[in-house]
Amino acid sequence: MKYLYLIRHAKSSWADDSLDDRQRPLNSRGRKQLGPMSKAVRAAGVLAGPIFCSNATRAQQTLDGLIPGDLRRITYVEPALYTFNHKALIDWLRERQEEESITLIGHNPALEELADYLLKQAPESFPTCGFMQIALPVKNWHKLARNKGRLEQFLTPKDVSYEQFNRKRLKLPGNEDTPLTRHIPETLQHQYQRIRDLETGVIRGFDDEFLHQYRIAIRRSRAIAESVSEISGDSDLRKAVKVLKRHAKATSQLRDLHVFLADLERWQLKAGTQSALVSSGARSHFANLADAEHRALAKRMAGKKYRKDMDSWHQLITSRHFEKITRKLTTADIRKALNKRITRYNTLTQQLSKHAPDEDYHSLRKLLKRIRYLAELDKPAFREMLKQLKHRQQRFGDFQDLHVQIDMLTSFRNGIATEPDMLEPVAGLNDLIAGLAAAKTSVRNDILTLGGIDGHPVL
Repeated sequence: MKYLYLIRHAKSSWADDSLDDRQRPLNSRGRKQLGPMSKAVRAAGVLAGPIFCSNATRAQQTLDGLIPGDLRRITYVEPALYTFNHKALIDWLRERQEEESITLIGHNPALEELADYLLKQAPESFPTCGFMQIALPVKNWHKLARNKGRLEQFLTPKDVSYEQFNRKRLKLPGNEDTPLTRHIPETLQHQYQRIRDLETGVIRGFDDEFLHQYRIAIRRSRAIAESVSEISGDSDLRKAVKVLKRHAKATSQLRDLHVFLADLERWQLKAGTQSALVSSGARSHFANLADAEHRALAKRMAGKKYRKDMDSWHQLITSRHFEKITRKLTTADIRKALNKRITRYNTLTQQLSKHAPDEDYHSLRKLLKRIRYLAELDKPAFREMLKQLKHRQQRFGDFQDLHVQIDMLTSFRNGIATEPDMLEPVAGLNDLIAGLAAAKTSVRNDILTLGGIDGHPVL
């Protein structure tokens, strides 16, 4: 079995008309495509064999961005790959010798037509910075034949980068100044489609932002449905909310690990703490936990139960039954439910103290989130309140992140504390935990100064 990896150069610039085609560089978008694709390309196995690159500037810049020099084993700049004729590529490949895998970085239409020659059902297009992995059931490259290949993997920048995915996404339709009570079904259908579009990026797991945006979409859907259910008392909607809650909860542990690992890279830590994280195995431990959580989530989202739940949710929000429920809603209904939640929030806030358990802050955080999503059902009516709620949510979110991170580090430290060669690493971890605890106390004090929610709506 032979493996062929095809990479089309990233997006190139046409800004300088004086340049020969071979000299054209990458443009800004092309350079942005490289970072996210680098991880995906290397994970697929391109480093296992030689890499052959067209001598065009845009192709060589693509190589440099995808595979830094210190990671390459065997790389060749090959003038013959500066071609737009797939037959020239076939002839060139048939001259290869013993390599088990070959990576080509080249140009369209040659690469696209080469894939069409090798595969029975090739992808419809081969975008810039796209990547294909093709398995070829031959012992020698000179035996390449039409339709004998098998597509193992096909990735484009929008599959591995949320920024690229989101470049031309449709925003929520409709006029923002139109009360959401008039188009709740439309809003939830938009969020449903966003959830489904984000699933591939979440499952592939190359960019953490896919999971973050997926969580926002599914939790926003749940919050809106929960609010409508509370106002209408509809039992079908109440059951659906529980299902959404379960799927949102399944992402929580992975999200916490993503945030923690990103913070570890962002924090300016003392040399001793950095050393402790490495020598204790903490960094590897949490990275491995994240990998395991991602595999479990990907398996869950690829399962029949998840697909059935999503299909049922779509059927509900597009049904006449749901349209009738939402058509009856008024701003007064929202204000009444909002009054009830804000009163509850303000009462709990008055009872809060710096000695209160973390669970009290966690409960307030969840209640605050429900208040915000309920107010968003009618943005024009609650615009000023929403500005206030966003800031509060950020502080509560910071508190919760610190709480989780302290717990994770403490649990890990306790697991290694009895090992005789871990005294110094444990001391470094203790310093980090103490620093996080101090930051948490500061955020706690900020929250206590916020008080209750102003602008209490009236009926």
